[in-house]
Amino acid sequence: MKELLSLLNSISPLSIALQQYLAATLKSKTIQKKEHLLLAGNISRHIYFIKKGLFRCYYSDTGQEVSSKFMKEGDILVSAESFFLQQYSNESVQALEDALLWYLCYDELQYIYKTFPEFNTIAATLTTKSYLLSENRAKLIRLKNGTERYNYMLQHHPDLVLRVPAKYLATYLCVTEETLSRIRAKRL
Repeated sequence: MKELLSLLNSISPLSIALQQYLAATLKSKTIQKKEHLLLAGNISRHIYFIKKGLFRCYYSDTGQEVSSKFMKEGDILVSAESFFLQQYSNESVQALEDALLWYLCYDELQYIYKTFPEFNTIAATLTTKSYLLSENRAKLIRLKNGTERYNYMLQHHPDLVLRVPAKYLATYLCVTEETLSRIRAKRL
């Protein structure tokens, strides 16, 4: 929990009362590799902070799984549309490594918004970061070819290139696994 409080405090100082509430309310959870936190068709009831591990969000497109994002240590993990609107999810969330998470349920987060106004600055900062990452991926997919997308990942997220299995990285980059293999071979 120390890492989460440090992250939140780095964005905007937390009051003592909010720190006490978080200490009393946050719960921890361990997840095994390949286990799902959320399956499409269910409602996301929790928002998570990843202390340890790697996750992917993915959706099904004509029977094929497409990875839409990866989250790792220090990231906030949420199926945004499902969680914030409390509606059925069109995506699934799966652990790619054994993981340890801290989490809050939807009602607890709503209580924090209403009771601790300083948290709204933190939420806005985290939401902006998430939105910009999504926008960046959308531009990357629209404007770059497969090799350029892979090179971008190497430059900006080299740890993910090493940790994410090729079959999931390929779908994230919108290329086949064979194309990703050729792109990697050309770099050697």
